[in-house]
Amino acid sequence: MNQISNSRDPKNVRDLVMEQQIEQWLEELTISEKCSLLSGSGFWHSQGIERLNIPKMMLTDGPHGLRKQGEKEDHLGQNESVPATCFPSEAGLAASWNRDLAYAQGRAIGVECRAEDVNVILGPGLNIKRSPLCGRNFEYLSEDPYLSSHLGAAYIQGAQSVGVGTSAKHFACNNQETKRLTINAKVDQRTLHEIYLASFETAVKEADPYTVMCSYNQVNGEYGAENQYLLNNVLRKQWNWDGVVVTDWGATNDRVKGLLATLDLEMPSCNGVNDKKVEAALEGNPEVLEALNESARRVLKLIVRTTQNLPEVEGFEAEKHHEIARKIAHESMVLLKNDQAALPLNADESVVVFGAFADTPRYQGGGSSHTNPTKVTNTWYSMQQYSNNLEFFQGFGVYDEVVDLEKLEQAKSLAQGKDKVVICGGLPERYETEGIDRTHLSLPKAQVEFIREIAAVNSNVVVVLNNGAPVEMPFVGDVKAILEAYLPGQAGGEAVADVLFGVVSPSGKLAETFPLKLEHNPSYEYFPGEGYEVAYREGIYVGYRFFETKKLPVLFPFGHGLSYSRFEYSNLCVSEPSINDGETVQVSLNVTNIGDIDAKEVVQLYISDKQSEVLRPEIELKGFEKLDLKAGETQTVHFILDKRSFAFYDEKLSDWRVQSGEFEIRIGSSCQDIQLRDSIRVESTTKLPFIVHTNSTFGELRGHPATKAYADELIEYFIEHSGIDFNLGDNDENFAETVISFFPIKNMVLFCKEKFTEPELDEALTKLCQQVAEYEECA
Repeated sequence: MNQISNSRDPKNVRDLVMEQQIEQWLEELTISEKCSLLSGSGFWHSQGIERLNIPKMMLTDGPHGLRKQGEKEDHLGQNESVPATCFPSEAGLAASWNRDLAYAQGRAIGVECRAEDVNVILGPGLNIKRSPLCGRNFEYLSEDPYLSSHLGAAYIQGAQSVGVGTSAKHFACNNQETKRLTINAKVDQRTLHEIYLASFETAVKEADPYTVMCSYNQVNGEYGAENQYLLNNVLRKQWNWDGVVVTDWGATNDRVKGLLATLDLEMPSCNGVNDKKVEAALEGNPEVLEALNESARRVLKLIVRTTQNLPEVEGFEAEKHHEIARKIAHESMVLLKNDQAALPLNADESVVVFGAFADTPRYQGGGSSHTNPTKVTNTWYSMQQYSNNLEFFQGFGVYDEVVDLEKLEQAKSLAQGKDKVVICGGLPERYETEGIDRTHLSLPKAQVEFIREIAAVNSNVVVVLNNGAPVEMPFVGDVKAILEAYLPGQAGGEAVADVLFGVVSPSGKLAETFPLKLEHNPSYEYFPGEGYEVAYREGIYVGYRFFETKKLPVLFPFGHGLSYSRFEYSNLCVSEPSINDGETVQVSLNVTNIGDIDAKEVVQLYISDKQSEVLRPEIELKGFEKLDLKAGETQTVHFILDKRSFAFYDEKLSDWRVQSGEFEIRIGSSCQDIQLRDSIRVESTTKLPFIVHTNSTFGELRGHPATKAYADELIEYFIEHSGIDFNLGDNDENFAETVISFFPIKNMVLFCKEKFTEPELDEALTKLCQQVAEYEECA
């Protein structure tokens, strides 16, 4: 009965029709036509087969807005594109910590793609922010893979809900612009899986992006476009994904090798050169033929998914999408500092506004993501909608490195008589753009000097920053408030004004750590590498994982962000005191808005592994929820934790494993502002082989239930007969056992001399092995 019902489900019917269409095409296509499907036609289109009515697809840039070019095509954003909504860049979107907004942004971009007959939008950017110097960090979500992958999944679901494919990029380890086309990223397996692949994993598994874009760079010696381990072993087999792998533009290295690694679509057009190489490789090679058919099948599936039976959607309304961009910008801004409630501004206060960024906003990053906005608002104009008691004086330009002393004196004179001062600064586009990494974290020197000089004559200075990545702030102690507005998109000016005047309470939280100085960053010594190799020697200690483990102070921590209201956390409840790793546990707590205004709060759940055998970061993010709370309202937050919440990647097993022990659950409003704590014990169900040999230590033997009793006997014998004096004079009974725990059992012969012989050691080893075998058989 259920099977009949399912077969009539519209979705199943559509899938069946799609599969029949694809298989029919495959039968009718010639070998040459199949080969041609695997490369582009021109710069932005796939190949079509006119005789079979197989249409072309258009794949074009995002990810924070549609960039569809006309006749002059390029991949670096140099030539004009059609007007489209410029949404906040990914750095800002991630600071919203809001899955619903990520979905809304993806969907809105999808609607605009439908209006322009675009089939696939090239985004979201899911690469980890390994270093704050990466020139493209404004286009990536976070330094944390959990946050990045969950927001990325929401974005993908939003765009694909209207029938537009996405391209999760750049897979994998594209964490710098320096030599990005050729650099070899050397990453150990644990780091690769826990940090860099995990940033894609949830997005791929839960949102099923129609395409994944491989990176230019090599990973452990193989280019992304032909990396058998990444594309076939991980993406296809481990994650069970069957979409189209598309190259970054021009990333192909060896086309046949790439085909065998399940690379499907080469972009842009190779003008038939690589098609002929694939066709030549088919001769007498059934493996290549099978790979060709599978890739052609996946490309045809993408064509059908993005051109046939698409859902009905509304038309693109520019003003409506502008308001969506404004709402996203509201929640993407992070109030970093607000001493003595300097913000929000009051319409009755006299305020002077300084800085070229106030009337010439920097609202997006440079390069292939550069959108041609439908309109742009600026902060100065938008502030005037809330107050008539304002004055503007530029004071410094966007690119100024040296302060104009005459303008500075004028600015100081203006600032002295005002209730508040707002200084709008940030990074020029040339500081952070695709293709070039930054070399420092400094703002232009003129801005830093200007801020300090103004703060010396007015104690109520508010700094608003437009930048796509962390900056150092030597003025942090001189000013009352700092609003990190990131690159807020075309509605950024209005959104900044809304936040400054308290129409909206800020609710953004940092998705990346702001270090005190560049040298503190864990990858500092290894970025951007030597020659054509970059070693990820900091391992899993990326971002806050490093700073919290090392107890190193930061400028502003991961997850930090202030509000105009206040929140109280209470009633943390963990449903079970202990579980095994095959079970889940529910965590709940209450959050109350104890302020007098409506506001939003991001509740963050971190896990801390209290065992010490495996090196783990001090804390890791494993859950987050954003709450919309009216003044005085209480809401209950629920989290479900599973095996992956407590696991690390075990290189020996090539799988995720939990080590039995105690874990602390920490709930807070940032990685440092922890409000509630509780503990849970998690037992591992992974059966690791316990092998006894001459170098097995007493500690290892005592740690296994099968050999503990006999190990205790051997330790007692060793203490008595080794001739070593373990007496410290302080009656510490555990001292001897602690020291001996690190001795290998073979030392029984060495230290006990003739009282414990080689044959006796063999007998002991045999007995221990038998005990382990009997225990495992019973288990």
